[in-house]
Parts: sequence; structure tokens; C-alpha cells
Amino acid sequence: MFTQSAATTTASTTTGTRFKGLRVAVILPCYNEEAAIGTVVADFQKALPEARIYVYDNNSRDRTSAVAAAAGAIVRSETLQGKGNVVRRMFADVDADIYLMCDGDITYDAASAPALVDKLVNENLDMVVGCRVDQSVAAYRTGHRFGNALFTGFVANLFGKRFTDILSGYRVFSRRYVKSFPALSNGFETETELTVHALQLRMPIAEMSTPYGARVEGSTSKLSTYRDGYRIMIMILKLFKNERPLAFFGLIFAILALTSMGLSIPLIFTYLETGLVPRLPTAVLAVGTMLLGFLSMTCGLILDTVTHGRRELKRLAYLTVASTIALAEERQ
Repeated sequence: MFTQSAATTTASTTTGTRFKGLRVAVILPCYNEEAAIGTVVADFQKALPEARIYVYDNNSRDRTSAVAAAAGAIVRSETLQGKGNVVRRMFADVDADIYLMCDGDITYDAASAPALVDKLVNENLDMVVGCRVDQSVAAYRTGHRFGNALFTGFVANLFGKRFTDILSGYRVFSRRYVKSFPALSNGFETETELTVHALQLRMPIAEMSTPYGARVEGSTSKLSTYRDGYRIMIMILKLFKNERPLAFFGLIFAILALTSMGLSIPLIFTYLETGLVPRLPTAVLAVGTMLLGFLSMTCGLILDTVTHGRRELKRLAYLTVASTIALAEERQ
């Protein structure tokens, strides 16, 4: 829905020279953030007066939309529940040169926005992540802190160590990142997908430390430590299978091969001593397990070729969109 007649799919053109005439859009996914969204919109208006601010309401049961509209934001809605669905809709609908995405719960520091955008523009990057530095114990629950460190470590080992906070919701993107991102996830695992997309295409990316505070009274976290942690872990495993199938199925091959060898070694010693195979079912199980292992490795080899072709196509789609520097030069 639209709450302002002036709302279009094109973000505003910058009025100053700080971002070289680039169009900046602040995109805020929201669910039941009546208590905080007005302040968040006002803070970003102050920090980035040249930007157009969009609030995407995800079936809120409170006055989130009305408060955001009253604060001056362009309010739209996404009926499919889940942050990943909102991100997909925002990336598809909003047309800009630079996108700043942030949660609408006032925990992120809007005053850091100009520095994040400056870094993206000046270094010609495709994504800058606001790495959270918590200002109070209440800002970052112990379970969330541990989970973030755990998932960040998994992603670093599987796809490369270029981030220290993969679950941050405070990010700045170039146009070519946004318009080449497939956005397949549904919920809070979207941050993991955003991170792995950049790592797999080897995009120019960076982090910048930003303050992270506690929620205001009346605003509650929608992140479930265990349910969403499980979904994030499943997303990491899916991305591991989809983006590195040879390593994924090679690991399965190694497990099956070792199991088969463990079953067959006693049989081999018995055969060498007696010339007999007294435990035929165990022998059949060992052979079957090894065959499954080789089938897994074959799948990995085939899918690795397919994945390589998919990655080439994604890279070509990414290159069809002009870089931030090129867009800036066009508008000078």
C-alpha cells in the first residue's frame, strides 16, 4: 500500500554533493514496531536528508504503518510473513543507486549511516555491513551473541573469513548487488544469504563498527533464539550444498567410506586367516555403504560443474548493472 501520493518506485536524488548525485533509499522492514519506528524514521531523515525512506510493514497488528507515515516515510506492505520475504519485495520494488537497510527497532545507530554510505561510495564497494558494538548488556542477549559467533565461524570456514558479524541487519548495498541478489530465503536467515551471495561472487565488501543499543520500552524482539537459530543453521547447510557441492558430497563420501572400511577390516582379517566370510550380511552392508559413498562423490562432481555454470551466470547478471562509481560519474 502507499500512504503518500508522491511515492514512486524511484528513490530521491541526492540534493547535496556528499554522495555525488546518487539516489539513496533507506529501506526498513518492520513488524509491530509502533513504539520505535517514528524515532527511527526521524533519525534517518536527520542523518540522510537526501534519502527517501521506505517502511515495509509485514502484517503488523499495531499502528506501525500509521506512525511511520506520520513521521514522513513511504509505507508499503508485504503480506508474506518473514523478513526474507520483505527483503525480496523491497529489493524488487525500490529503485535507487544506494540502498541502506536497517531494522525498525531503534537498536541500530542512524547517525552512522553517512559514514557507511561514504565508505561504499569512496571505495566503490557492493556491500558494507554495520558490525554491531553493543552499548549495554540488554542490547545483545547472551544466546544471540553465542549464536552469532557460532554461525559466523561456520560461514567463515565454508565460504571465507571476510566478516565478523554475518547476522547484522544494518547494511548498505550498491545497486548492482541488490539487482543481482536472488533473495530465496523467507525469514531471519536472509542475512546469511546476503553474506554468502557476496562471498561466492567475490564482491568488494567491507565492515564498519557501529553502536548497537537496547530496544525502547514497548518494542520486543521477533527473533527466537532456538527456532530462528535452527533455520539459520539449515540455511547455512543448504548454501553449503548448493554453492560447494563437491565439498558437501565429498564429506558424505568420506563418512560412508570410513564406515565401510570399519565394517570390512575385521572381515578381511578373518578371510585371510580362514579363507571364509562367515558374516555375509556385514560384508554386503560394507559393500553397499561404499557404493553409496561413490554415488555421493559422483553427485558432487556433477553438481560442481552445474554450480560453476550457475555462478558464471550470476556473475554476468551482476556485471550487467553499473557500479556505484560509474553511476556517480554519469550524474556529474
